[in-house]
Amino acid sequence: MSRIAFRHIALIGLGLEASSIALAARRAGFDGRITGTARTAATRDTALRLGLCDAVFDTAAETVAGADLVILCVPVGAMAEVAAAMAPGLAPQVVVSDVGSVKARVIADVAPHLPPNTHFIPSHPIAGTERSGPEAGFAELFDDRWCLFTPLSDTDPTQLTKLRDFWHALGAKTDTMDAEHHDLVLAVTSHAPHLIAYTMVGVADDLSRVTESEVVNYSAAGFRDFTRIAASDPTMWRDVFLTNKAATLEILGRFTEELFALQRAIRQGDGVHLHDYFTRTRAIRQGIIEAGQDTDAPNFGRTPLPPAEPDT
Repeated sequence: MSRIAFRHIALIGLGLEASSIALAARRAGFDGRITGTARTAATRDTALRLGLCDAVFDTAAETVAGADLVILCVPVGAMAEVAAAMAPGLAPQVVVSDVGSVKARVIADVAPHLPPNTHFIPSHPIAGTERSGPEAGFAELFDDRWCLFTPLSDTDPTQLTKLRDFWHALGAKTDTMDAEHHDLVLAVTSHAPHLIAYTMVGVADDLSRVTESEVVNYSAAGFRDFTRIAASDPTMWRDVFLTNKAATLEILGRFTEELFALQRAIRQGDGVHLHDYFTRTRAIRQGIIEAGQDTDAPNFGRTPLPPAEPDT
């Protein structure tokens, strides 16, 4: 029997997060109705072909009709437009949530468009890959990952509990925090690291003394991880940086200060500073492993690459 109290889930946007929600819900035994919509006809057709939804509609208002849980799975820059479009179709007492990685801006953009008899509970499942689209989803995406809630001052505790139980059924762990604090935390743990990865890959692309084939063929593990991150959806990450501007700039300022200190240590041959710094950062990595948010398996548990063909 399903642990999910909702009976009709409407997914606005049908990419990685939405498709994984649908698959994880079915894995949890959800036998209710799932409807969805997406911006392009190709995405809608793919979602229907994959059986992610019982019905797929052209508009958000049609999609949410009769739903008791609506989840916005679109880039944060599109939240306001989508909220306005779906508002006429929302049923009384529906729970409206989202998966955006920025919360203060999403609240400001979505809340004004919702009727007063709805329950808006912003959320952010901290799970994803560099892949996008409905075919990228998989039921295990949220297993042992955190889903953070940033409830409003008037959030109904009963509805929050229902939404928390929903995410637990999908395999996630949950926590709550203030929206502004969430955005600062994610600037540290996700947003700034993504921007740094984009920058490092861009530097390699611009470095005329290194050929493209050398960058591709001789990529060490660190650079390969940068390229994986830098392959993430450009629209989503453009919107993240534009909507979490203050927190991201604050963290980038701190990063620049730390980088200058490391430059100075290298220039001056200060091995003690470098060793102490790297020891401290290594301990943070161990804490992530102990928290169950990554593995200490060799090569991060990835399947080894096949051996290269010998030169002839």
